[in-house]
Amino acid sequence: MPIVAQSTETDWVSRFADEVIAEAERRAPGKPIVCASGLSPSGPIHLGNLREVMTPHLVADEVRRRGHACVHILSWDDYDRFRKVPAGIDPSWSEHIGKPLTSVPAPPGSEHPNWAEHFKAPMVAALAELGVEFHGISQTEQYTSGVYREQILFAMRERRRIDAVLDRYRTKEKAAGAAGGAGGKQQQKKGKVDEADAAAAEAAAEGSGAASEDDGSAAAGYFPYKPYCSVCERDLTTVTAYDDETTELSYTCACGHAETVRLSEHDRGKLVWKVDWPMRWAYEGVIFEPSGVDHQSPGSSFVVGGQLVKEIFGGEQPIGPMYAFVGISGMAKMSSSKGGVPTAADALEIMEAPLLRWLYARRRPNQSFKVAFDQEIQRTYDEWDALERKVSEGGAQPADVAAYRRATRTASGELPRTARPLPYRTLASVVDITTGHDEQTLRILRDLDPSDPITALDETRPRLDKAERWIATQVPAESRTRVREEPDTELLASLGDQERESLRLLLEGLDERWSLDGLTSLVYGVPKVLAGLAPDAKPTPELKVAQRAFFALLYRLLVSRETGPRLPTLLLAVGADRTRKLLGS
Repeated sequence: MPIVAQSTETDWVSRFADEVIAEAERRAPGKPIVCASGLSPSGPIHLGNLREVMTPHLVADEVRRRGHACVHILSWDDYDRFRKVPAGIDPSWSEHIGKPLTSVPAPPGSEHPNWAEHFKAPMVAALAELGVEFHGISQTEQYTSGVYREQILFAMRERRRIDAVLDRYRTKEKAAGAAGGAGGKQQQKKGKVDEADAAAAEAAAEGSGAASEDDGSAAAGYFPYKPYCSVCERDLTTVTAYDDETTELSYTCACGHAETVRLSEHDRGKLVWKVDWPMRWAYEGVIFEPSGVDHQSPGSSFVVGGQLVKEIFGGEQPIGPMYAFVGISGMAKMSSSKGGVPTAADALEIMEAPLLRWLYARRRPNQSFKVAFDQEIQRTYDEWDALERKVSEGGAQPADVAAYRRATRTASGELPRTARPLPYRTLASVVDITTGHDEQTLRILRDLDPSDPITALDETRPRLDKAERWIATQVPAESRTRVREEPDTELLASLGDQERESLRLLLEGLDERWSLDGLTSLVYGVPKVLAGLAPDAKPTPELKVAQRAFFALLYRLLVSRETGPRLPTLLLAVGADRTRKLLGS
């Protein structure tokens, strides 16, 4: 393995990379380092599931930056059973429950050949936009092509030993379930479990390969292999007998079918999850793979798998940090079995890839965080832009610099970025008012800074497009800004002398101050001048009250509301001539 200097960056990614490289040199010196993720395309692959991919991606990318050969494998658990019909899908799809996801028809109107491919496709596209390089492995292809045949036969021969290991944890699992009730198994270490945690834990489990609770126990004995019925294609089967010498396996199905197959030739079934996962760790030589909270409690698949991979399959458990849930601000709770859940593709419609990467890079895996789809996205962008300025000026903390660099580039190079990254809230305000009209948008953006004007909208893309999409999809119609067509003559007639004077002062300064900075000083300065102060005087509590009243008046005259986009941006969008008309000039 090449001798490469250790990273000087002091973030969680670097610390895991140190550990992974050292462990790889101990286990398999000279071989490519394997980091792994697993996703079940049972429904929309949501932003919580994205953490399953981003955590090993960031570590694998750091390992590659240091000059080590490293592969990030992404196992598509598309041979999992179809568990339930998501909201919004024809209830008749329930006839496919129990089939492999790749044997279930895609939702109505889909261009994809099956259910799994329908939900994999947007995730693959999103990962490409995010700069995530991975080696995808379809578990359907692995099982049906016989890749795991020797592992399956071995697990069946060792079924009594596997059963004994599982039995050590079955009582612990029951105790954990009793302690926490619904969701208690996933959160036992945290004590009390609230409803939101339980729902999130269920969502996390559905997005991984851990959904199946069947560990192979049956009345006829323990069998770690679950066949799919050759008639109905479902896994509503029960193994009734198995012969180690002939590899003949007999099963019955709830559909009424019964048959005996030769397991040395049979490729329509899979190992139960708690055996499948450790088998793959050994088969792939996985060094690093994170898992959700639901995999970390007593009796869970990660804990039990650690024993099975060592005692049965002769391998070692990966370094496996637990990752916390990812919440959503402004959209419904995530659950991959329910319709309308926010996915990586949804997030990338309204935010640039580096920003989304940053949200996952800056928090340790065991720290929860939220992805904003509501007004909070503007604050998130402000924070991101402030970090970028600090990094360029050399004033950012080392961990923040590391997260920023991981967000903006990978070992393969820089991610695409906006040439002129104007504030997101400014762009959102502009497209809110212009409703995406390019010529009007360009006029406003050009006026933001006359000394260095925007000359083409492409300079502000893709951020402009993301802001436009956010306004179109996430801002309710009743919250959109609608500039008045005609002056509010009744309101103008009711104004007192001081209000009229404030409008006069504003209109008098429009031409001279027609830029974002100029209008900002103007609208804040008018109440100061009225109070007999200099335009640049520091605000007092009384002055702030006067400013708020002045701002409310302008909003009422311009957009018939008490609030709206930042006034300087609004005035630029309305235009000087129309502003004069609406303010009674």
